[in-house]
Amino acid sequence: MVLAAESGLRLDLDLFDYLILVLYFATVLGVGFAARRAIATSADFFLSGRSLPAWVTGLAFVSANLGALEILGMAANGAQYGLLTLHYYWVGAVPAMVFLGIVMMPFYYGSKVRSVPEFLRRRFNRPTHIFNAISFAVAQVLIAGVNLFALALILDALLGWELWVSILVGAAIVLTYITIGGLSSAIYNEVLQFFVILAGLIPVTIVGLVKVGGIDGLFDAVRSGPLGDAALHTWSNTGSSDNPLGANWIGILFGLGFVLSFGYWTTNFAEVQRALSAKDMSAARRTPIIAAFPKLLIPAVTVIPGLIAIVTVKGLGADEGDLTYNNAIPLLMRDLLPNGVLGVAVTGLLASFMAGMAANVSGFNTVFTYDIWQAYIRKDRDDAYYLRIGRYATIGGVVIGIGTAFIASGYGNIMEYIQQLFSLFNAPLFATFIVGMFWKRMTPWAGFWSLVLGFLASLTLYVLYLTDAVTFNSALEQSFWGAGVAFVTAVLVAVVVTFFTPSKPDDELRGLVYGLGGSSTSGEVIISGEKVWWRNPVLLGSVAVVLAVLLYIPVW
Repeated sequence: MVLAAESGLRLDLDLFDYLILVLYFATVLGVGFAARRAIATSADFFLSGRSLPAWVTGLAFVSANLGALEILGMAANGAQYGLLTLHYYWVGAVPAMVFLGIVMMPFYYGSKVRSVPEFLRRRFNRPTHIFNAISFAVAQVLIAGVNLFALALILDALLGWELWVSILVGAAIVLTYITIGGLSSAIYNEVLQFFVILAGLIPVTIVGLVKVGGIDGLFDAVRSGPLGDAALHTWSNTGSSDNPLGANWIGILFGLGFVLSFGYWTTNFAEVQRALSAKDMSAARRTPIIAAFPKLLIPAVTVIPGLIAIVTVKGLGADEGDLTYNNAIPLLMRDLLPNGVLGVAVTGLLASFMAGMAANVSGFNTVFTYDIWQAYIRKDRDDAYYLRIGRYATIGGVVIGIGTAFIASGYGNIMEYIQQLFSLFNAPLFATFIVGMFWKRMTPWAGFWSLVLGFLASLTLYVLYLTDAVTFNSALEQSFWGAGVAFVTAVLVAVVVTFFTPSKPDDELRGLVYGLGGSSTSGEVIISGEKVWWRNPVLLGSVAVVLAVLLYIPVW
């Protein structure tokens, strides 16, 4: 069944749909005002006072990633590349989330750092710290722009507003509840938004599958369409680049599954911040592992709707206009859902973009305040001063995000844009982190130069790709290889520079490097949290990885 793609994305909402939206926005703002009562210090504003239970931080962890990248981006990828998009979940997310919980959270949480850049300062030196702090801040406002642009797309579809008006309104909503309630407001809203997002996307998937004759009917339609049978397999056509993604298994495993995935999930402070807000070490370790279980199933409401869109929306895949891949989900909502359900679906989309942007902004304001302003501009001020700066930084981050939203609007597939940002910023950071964490000889200047030259290596390959000096089968394949080049460059630079510069003494590395324990590692807390099997991070993480492997079997 092919649905006509009428001109325009305007959704025909009625009064009941608008009431659902108003109720949701009122609830979000109410959570923000309620959270404000618990804010007495900057630690309360930036890290929720490190008091939250694991189930809250776990759901917030996965919800913070359910922004434009996940909803519009993965649905766009599903429409463009088929089931190969599943690699972003089962290879490109779950193993790294488990690794973060089991291996890296004891270092993050045990060392009592307030951010990822602060960890780098203690492990390496101040130049490494400021370079990472600035690059992280830049990356967060760029990604916030993606979420804001996606939010504006939905407001445009809903109200027919101009893009710039939609961007300003969306920014104002997020700015209000983050400035008022800080990280606690963001996290509790993210838990709420997780369930609202599912309530909005599940009807799209169910109704869409009914329209195409179930999962078998969908696969038959994809098989007979332009994507072909190769789009219904995840690994069997990756021995070469003869698949819709244009990538082979080496690029998928090394570029996506290792460098991009581990680089994002283990070093991205917007995610790690949720675990750092947990009440103890055990809860912090379980946070990303709890999040891994819903992450396994999210493709059912992102990738599958993308496939439904490519076989039901005529003309989807245009370079510009309403029929770009980014609009796969809004187009399905318009064509498939009745009023009432449509209001829930629109609310779910708005919730997802607000959750994603809130994660970016809360990460930005923490790093800007602690790692840039307090560390280099205004030292030794009272705590109330830094709390005030954090609120100013929130406003500044949203304002800059408004500008970067227009950059994101220039991409037909925002996933390609996001992956390029990850290959530039996260891949060299992960290389520096992993070598520095497991090799105590790595020197402070090796950390700095591996970060800088890894970034430049990825940027060089991207420029060569844009100028056609180097060719790839797709922009996503280029980002996989860009991440690989950045990682290898950073590792080699770390090794070479280490042999020519002095290392830190062991006493300064305790609690920061594997094998050099310290009183800050909270070993007793880790042990006490693992006595009950269902709270054991290693067992829970192993189950999540095994499930990821088993889910591949039907679509191998």
